[in-house]
Amino acid sequence: MTSSLTYFIILSIVAVLDGRQFRCDYRFFSEAEGYLKLHRVPANWFEARLRCHLEGGKLASPSTQGLINAMKLLIDGATGDMSCGIFTGIHATFSRGDFHTIEGVPLSKIPHTWAVGEPDNFKDEESCIAMLQDGNVADVNCNEPLPYICYKKNTKTMFMSNCGTTDSEYVFDSRTGSCYKFHTVPRTWSRAYMTCAAEGGYLAIINSETEAQLIKEIFAKHPPASMLGNFWKAAAFVGFHDWNQHGEWLTIHGETLKEAGYDKFSLGEPNNATTGEFCGAVYRSGLFDDLWCENKYAFICEKSPDSLVCEN
Repeated sequence: MTSSLTYFIILSIVAVLDGRQFRCDYRFFSEAEGYLKLHRVPANWFEARLRCHLEGGKLASPSTQGLINAMKLLIDGATGDMSCGIFTGIHATFSRGDFHTIEGVPLSKIPHTWAVGEPDNFKDEESCIAMLQDGNVADVNCNEPLPYICYKKNTKTMFMSNCGTTDSEYVFDSRTGSCYKFHTVPRTWSRAYMTCAAEGGYLAIINSETEAQLIKEIFAKHPPASMLGNFWKAAAFVGFHDWNQHGEWLTIHGETLKEAGYDKFSLGEPNNATTGEFCGAVYRSGLFDDLWCENKYAFICEKSPDSLVCEN
């Protein structure tokens, strides 16, 4: 136990030294050749995979001894109940019984030891693999929530931009001091919110006429013909919502639009067309619109350059 704790402390020090290379909420483990982050809030396997992907990583799999050791150390150092284990990236969701990592490595090529009584494919519903506290693995139901670990492999080409991220699609604008990313892959408003948060930002909040002009310019760089998919391309989700009050619009940071500094809707908006338009959007003109939260549209994320950067 003492040796494990000492090893964990050493790796934590390395994490502080190398943290600027990716994100401050990830730790660098040299033996794992990359960065890991333990998500303590349980999620189903599909949500876990998506969040790791949106953060720029992958749902971690114990595919090497170095990764096994690092994952065990994160579990051992965690607070909360880890007795049921954590999700790994090993799954058979594409073809039942054919287990592979997110990266495509088959289970047969991965060093692993099954827990007692495993695998049992309980009720014929277990197509995901969990790693237990002792490092053994078990097949589990993909829809039952568990904690999980995200992994980002360290590479020589990893580059931190002036937006404080390795995501090259974020672009800094000196007029506001913020960075922006236009997402052409459409998502629901909730998924758009999740995506921006996972990237270290938030759905864009327009605070001035200057920022509205900036958003208009960003939109102009993505004409409808350049956006793939069958969805409405005249507007994009941004960071305001009716907060279930149906008529009172607030930013996702709790301010009225007027308090935030910009409250200009397009003519005839908000109109709650056919009822259900409770999520905020912006037209290509830079004017606001209300849209259906569950429909999928493009969206714009905003990020502070230092949101993911280590302070030390």
